Amino acid sequence: MKKYILIIISVLILGCSNSGVVLTTFDDDKSNAIRQHFQNYLNNDMDGLKSLWSPDLQVFLNSVEPISLDELVGLLEAQHETFSITMSWGNNEDIGYWVETTDYPGDDSYDPATVTQTWFNWIATSNLTGDTITLPAHISFFWGDDGKIAAEYHMYDTGEMEAAITEFQNASQN
Repeated sequence: MKKYILIIISVLILGCSNSGVVLTTFDDDKSNAIRQHFQNYLNNDMDGLKSLWSPDLQVFLNSVEPISLDELVGLLEAQHETFSITMSWGNNEDIGYWVETTDYPGDDSYDPATVTQTWFNWIATSNLTGDTITLPAHISFFWGDDGKIAAEYHMYDTGEMEAAITEFQNASQN
């Protein structure tokens, strides 16, 4: 009998708790906008990328200090000069990236947020050496009230990428 009471109490407590997550979707407008954003990235379409960014965009590359929009564009251009780039979700080459959008409610301590989360392998073959780098990556896109990306949080190890870009730029100067 004690087990049944414990089960009933557990169900009531867990069933009545609010995790704060309102809705997670996979085929909504914001998730689809990020899919197009990634296609613009893969096609080296900077104008297409800029069309989804807020003028006040903040980008955090493995740091609590944001970089400027000009720095981000320069980095993306350097990536495309240095590499041929693709993306894949795990070992599935048919899915380039996993995308999902979650609406989080606000309360007295924080504002509500809509966040699109993405996971993928960034696969880049050097135009200089032919070597391939595969970086598992996670990017969170926070949406502003204007329907544009207000902040991006990039989480992946950039060491190999940066070394290859430097190597390519040094070779190009010689």
